[in-house]
Amino acid sequence: MTRQDYGFFGPDSPTWKVWTAPTALVGFQRSVVLEHFDPFLTAAVADLRGIYTDPVGRLDRTLAYFLTVAVADSPTALALSEHLMKVHAEATGIEPITGKRYSANNPKSQLWIHVTGWHSVLKCYELYGPGPLSPAEEARYWADCVLAAELQTCKPSDVPTSREEVREYFAAVRPTLCVTERAREGMHYLLRTPRAQGKLRLWAMSRLMAPLTIASLPKWMRELGGFDQFGVVDLAVRPAGRLAMLAAGPPKAKLAVISGTLPMTHRALSDHLRDETPVRPEVVTPAQARYLTEAS
Repeated sequence: MTRQDYGFFGPDSPTWKVWTAPTALVGFQRSVVLEHFDPFLTAAVADLRGIYTDPVGRLDRTLAYFLTVAVADSPTALALSEHLMKVHAEATGIEPITGKRYSANNPKSQLWIHVTGWHSVLKCYELYGPGPLSPAEEARYWADCVLAAELQTCKPSDVPTSREEVREYFAAVRPTLCVTERAREGMHYLLRTPRAQGKLRLWAMSRLMAPLTIASLPKWMRELGGFDQFGVVDLAVRPAGRLAMLAAGPPKAKLAVISGTLPMTHRALSDHLRDETPVRPEVVTPAQARYLTEAS
């Protein structure tokens, strides 16, 4: 399909650079594990088509969505966002621990998904990739994060706009985080996917990534989730992770890593790496994209 525009951020953005780096795969394993600290989100995820029996699909669908919003053209990103909201609308019920109603489209849960996604991918880019962005690039990255939130139900005004605001957000939500039995099950499935249903490749990949993911997390999260590891492992995996990510940097290597394992993500990345000039070589906002879609 012909690319219509440069999407919401464009080729000169730090968002394109960070989200298409091989470190994004580790960042997203980190993110989908962290999502389970929200008990209401855990309940919603658990009720979506037996999600813990399909960790591959869970990782693939979520990463493909975020990658599409980051680098695809605006019509593709809008269509996927609208589809996701419809799917989430079906996930409502009663959270079994608190007895309160949950909804996958709840703005607070959506904000947790959004912030952990954008923060985790940047964190792993810094740890295992080229390193920190420049101050100007980081400022733009967080501005892009706010813009991307317009495609979810969370309020863009609630989205952190800097590293310091991200720290403040995590400090504010920490008292509400917990781990249920279903949450632990989901976390461990996503960290070390069972070798079942022919998923040998993801079984191996998840186990190679898990120590990198765990090393990027604070001690209290690791202990709460029940997946802590020794400090010596943290020290050993960081240089090894950087070497692995460097080897996976060329476009063909990026695609080879996820080929046959994450089909939706592979398609989104493959479309992006074609690097074709769009029909309208411009960057648009979500509001402008919706107007153009409705006018066409």
